[in-house]
Amino acid sequence: MLLRICLIVAILGGGAVVAVNYVMVKPAIEAAVTARDNEKQQKATAQKELASTKKDRDAAKASLNTANNNLTQANTDLTAARNAVQTLAAKYADSTNKLADAQGQRDRFQADLAKWAQTGIRPEDVPVLKSNLDKATKAVAGVQQENRFVSSLLEDATNELRRLKAPNGDNLIPDLPPGLKGQVVAVDPKYSFVILNMGEDKKLQVNGIMLVARDGRLIAKVQIARVDKTQSVANILPAWRRSDVVEGDEVID
Repeated sequence: MLLRICLIVAILGGGAVVAVNYVMVKPAIEAAVTARDNEKQQKATAQKELASTKKDRDAAKASLNTANNNLTQANTDLTAARNAVQTLAAKYADSTNKLADAQGQRDRFQADLAKWAQTGIRPEDVPVLKSNLDKATKAVAGVQQENRFVSSLLEDATNELRRLKAPNGDNLIPDLPPGLKGQVVAVDPKYSFVILNMGEDKKLQVNGIMLVARDGRLIAKVQIARVDKTQSVANILPAWRRSDVVEGDEVID
């Protein structure tokens, strides 16, 4: 019985201790649970904030990459724009030079046009004037050549006249080689002389007489006045002229 009482007392004493301990430990347990819950909540909040920060970091990194790409493209566009500006500047300088040249040519043309206006000659008249000038130049050259030729003939005629007047008998008509044939290559009707296509090479001699024929008919007689290497000059004898001598007429001995 005593043992039972002791056991009961012990149990009651233990229960009291437990109750006392529970009453004393409960606040600590509740505080620990609260602290655990708070820590858990803080951890979850921190994880959310970390996820949000990582997301923001990734977004910022993407934005930075985009900004870098945009900067690179902007630099490329800037370089292209600078090159385009340089090209346009070169073209502008070239156009300016061409414009200056064109203006200079315009000024010269206007000055030339003013000079033409003072002469009273129209620009469309220039080709005709040039053609006439060319013809006049050729005509003058021809007249000059003819004058030189006539002067030579006059000199030969003067010498021949002196020779014919000489008392030593040099006025005899020489005998030409038989069978001579040639052609009249030029005629001067004004001074009545012809040019023959033969000379010293055919043994012609000054004062020699030759016949001019056409189609077997006698046209005239000519007397050699001057002999060159391959051609000669002959005067048409007025007393023997039957018709006008023309180029291509045959000349025979």
